[in-house]
Amino acid sequence: MTIRSMVRKAILGGCLISLAACGGIGSGDSGWFKRRGPTLDQEKLEKQALADQQRAELAAFEPQGRKGKIWDLFGQSDDPNVTVRVNKYLWQASLEVLNFLPVESVDPFSGVIVTGYGTPPGGGRSYRATIYVQDPALDARSLKIALVARGGGPVSAEVARSVEDAILTRARQLRIRDLKL
Repeated sequence: MTIRSMVRKAILGGCLISLAACGGIGSGDSGWFKRRGPTLDQEKLEKQALADQQRAELAAFEPQGRKGKIWDLFGQSDDPNVTVRVNKYLWQASLEVLNFLPVESVDPFSGVIVTGYGTPPGGGRSYRATIYVQDPALDARSLKIALVARGGGPVSAEVARSVEDAILTRARQLRIRDLKL
């Protein structure tokens, strides 16, 4: 076999493979096989129903009275004071009631305040607190407190409850003060 005949066979084989890849046999378009599945009208109705469902799902996330655009994804259209999802009265009351504790870290976006050890006025023991404001509602369920005494582990339930009550009471006072303005 010569090189010339091998090249011819390779070219012929390549043409046959490319022709078979483009062929309509088995694709349902040649008329040899009956088309199975939905008709064109059914497909059009299904596509329309899917598009309507997707539009409804997107409208649920879109602010009322405003049409969303692709460029809204790249800009900050929300007020950062509104996007924080913690109760401002619980947050402020926690800082005021536990003002004798040095603040180590705060995260208003997640609602966590971590303090260092400090001694309350008139007390002899040092305490440390972690406060978690988990909801924008002014409610006892929105506030979680973990108090730890230095060298003694967690504090008693009564002490934790009294600190929680003091924070809730102060938060209600702050809210009443703001509503009178």
